[in-house]
Amino acid sequence: MEEGKRQKQVAGLLNEELSDIFRRLSLNMIDGGMVSISSVKVTPDLLEARIYLSLFQVKHVEATMKKIEDRAWEIKKELTDRVKHQLRRIPVLQFYHDDTLDQVFKMEELFKKINEDKPENDQPTSSQD
Repeated sequence: MEEGKRQKQVAGLLNEELSDIFRRLSLNMIDGGMVSISSVKVTPDLLEARIYLSLFQVKHVEATMKKIEDRAWEIKKELTDRVKHQLRRIPVLQFYHDDTLDQVFKMEELFKKINEDKPENDQPTSSQD
């Protein structure tokens, strides 16, 4: 189902505010790794927000996600203070690990390995007709 205009507006607002909150609460750097919000998806009734977090060079993904979940009340309180005049109800925040970045790195490694394993004489030759 396609996202509605209001969903996109609320998701954009939440993304912007949550990024700032993460910086302010020092949640953007955990255990020497970087945490950023890759996207925010809001349900059609605007009562639930799914926040997808991209973790870069984080050693323990589960522990990092637990730290963020443990501070979810603090994040929501800060968010409420910021958007209470723009939203009637503050959505329930759910945090998910966005592993897209990990998949990209795995694909790059696979392509690199394939190119290293390819023999030199396997290069395509141009045919002259």
